Amino acid sequence: MISVLIVGKGNVGTHLYKAFLNADNFIVTQVNSRKLESVPKADVTIIAVSDDAIAEVSSKITNSFVVHTSGACSIKELKNHTRKGVFYMLQSFSKEKPVNFLDIPFCLESENKEDYKLLEQLANSIGVKIFNINSEQRKALHVAAVFVNNFTNHLYKIGNDICNTNNVPFEVLQPLITETSEKIKELSPKKAQTGPAIRKDKKTIKNHLELLNKEQQKIYKILTKSIQNGN
Repeated sequence: MISVLIVGKGNVGTHLYKAFLNADNFIVTQVNSRKLESVPKADVTIIAVSDDAIAEVSSKITNSFVVHTSGACSIKELKNHTRKGVFYMLQSFSKEKPVNFLDIPFCLESENKEDYKLLEQLANSIGVKIFNINSEQRKALHVAAVFVNNFTNHLYKIGNDICNTNNVPFEVLQPLITETSEKIKELSPKKAQTGPAIRKDKKTIKNHLELLNKEQQKIYKILTKSIQNGN
């Protein structure tokens, strides 16, 4: 049996703990990151805390193999004096919403091949999409993820605000959102681009701008220009 210790009880830590509870050949324990006085020994210690806390938390852990789950932080952010690695899952986690780990990419990094095989074994016990990603690649992936997830969600929020202002149900847009996400599985995002910006439909763009408040206009203009410039 392989022992796994999860440090942190936030979104990522909670989902990981539940997943490993149902995995074969693993014993999993979870502790609060603020209670590190008596950390249990484990074959793999997974630090699932905020990026700002990784260095401090890892510096207090003496277990033999310590990994973090951050997309933005280098493996060098770990300040333990033992072996280091990264167990990053490229997904948005919320405690209230279940996730299917079979759909989630696991981006793994370690200092040696033996530890990588151990991380691969961990990932394979709860998922199937495994990638060997170094710190620089992971940093780029994380930025890309902010664009396709966090920024896109903010645009959903703006769309929802516009609907609310004009007494239109946001759910009317749901099939369009679904179609776009499905389309880019078959077409590149560039080829999938439609709308007034790519058509350079000045009349429609002008009409849209007249409907928006000043902040919304700024975002609309920036995105329209970016689309038309092919950026």
